[in-house]
Amino acid sequence: MTARALIIGAPRSGSGKTSVTIGLLRAFARRGIKVRGVKSGPDYIDPGFHHAATRLPGLNLDTWAMEPALVAHLLNDAASDTDLVLIESAMGLFDGIAGGEGRTGSAADLARLLGIPVLLVLDVSGQSQTAAAVAVGFKHYDPAVKIAGVIMNRAGSERHVKLSGDAIIATGLPLTGAVLRNPDLVLPERHLGLVQASEHPQIEGHIEKLADAMEASLDLDAIFGLAVPLQQTTPMSSDATLPPPGQKIALAQDTAFTFLYPHLAAYWRAQGAEIIPFSPLADEAPAKDCDICWLPGGYPELHAGQIAVAENFRAGLAAFAETRPVHGECGGYMVLGEALEDADGITHRMTGLLSHKTSFAKRRMNLGYRQATIAVDGPLGKAGSMIRGHEFHYASVTDAGTDEAFATIADGTGKPLGTSGGRRGFVSGTFFHAIALVSKT
Repeated sequence: MTARALIIGAPRSGSGKTSVTIGLLRAFARRGIKVRGVKSGPDYIDPGFHHAATRLPGLNLDTWAMEPALVAHLLNDAASDTDLVLIESAMGLFDGIAGGEGRTGSAADLARLLGIPVLLVLDVSGQSQTAAAVAVGFKHYDPAVKIAGVIMNRAGSERHVKLSGDAIIATGLPLTGAVLRNPDLVLPERHLGLVQASEHPQIEGHIEKLADAMEASLDLDAIFGLAVPLQQTTPMSSDATLPPPGQKIALAQDTAFTFLYPHLAAYWRAQGAEIIPFSPLADEAPAKDCDICWLPGGYPELHAGQIAVAENFRAGLAAFAETRPVHGECGGYMVLGEALEDADGITHRMTGLLSHKTSFAKRRMNLGYRQATIAVDGPLGKAGSMIRGHEFHYASVTDAGTDEAFATIADGTGKPLGTSGGRRGFVSGTFFHAIALVSKT
């Protein structure tokens, strides 16, 4: 069976896309349908919920950071043994940047590029028939983006459902159901968005509750019928993918270090690399027989005190860094520095392998796409390599230290932002998360 695909979109963030998507993923899985979740854009957290709902690895597809051929290849690869793929939009369906045709980072790009229709989630709280006007606007805004159906979310009553629903049906758009307002369906949040699935104390029960709500409120057969078979693509070259940084990769992995894009780990393994996880929070050091140590992003600011007293981790990492590369992204970069000030203003020593200091007490949101040119040969590629990625953190650098810069960076529109990160000996780090190479061709 050829996998079918459908995009779950909305007018804005906070419309309930994630709850609807998670609930639908589990509801279809209950029916014996092999279903996989995909997130458009650089969101690190939602793929974890998709994984929890389906038991299949999540995936990010980003049309700004990834070239179109890579997007299509990754999606087809993820769908190769799957019946249904639900792609959850980031932000509003058409929201992105001025990155050129088809390269805005929006889920609408995926709809155009791959011919995938959209199931529109409308938060109808605070309105009734006006919801139909919103739906009509989406229907006609871009003829290349097909709005295949509508879900009404957070309806207040059955009367509310009828008023809004009748108006939407009158526009000619299929209405696949309405989910009533229920605070029990809301997922917990923190400063970077949702609390991670791995930290949710009753994640399985919550997913089951979401699935119950979707089964009771939505026409699953109709939704499955809106999905279309994926177009098959030819295999692509590896020019636009980040190669494995080593044959054996020691990867920090626990609740403080979680943000590694799924497509990177999958590609590294496909290229024959072995990923050896270890937990700094459990005071574990990277395995001595690994070629490189990778500290991904996460929430080290929530565990700074525990990291500060993890003497085996600190000593083992320092010994590793004497002869082999160590690279940190975002949270990992913060841990590589001299010190980290937490939200309460308490300063904790970090590994000191780089000389910068960071603070979470002096909060400043840093958000956006980044294009980086690597300064010297290292874990992310050769000197001069261009990498597209993303930055999202509230930490600030309070002392830049004395290390050489890791890269020069620009924002998503090409505006120069100066230098980023640091490097010293075999150690390097930066606040941006790498997603894909810029192809040389």
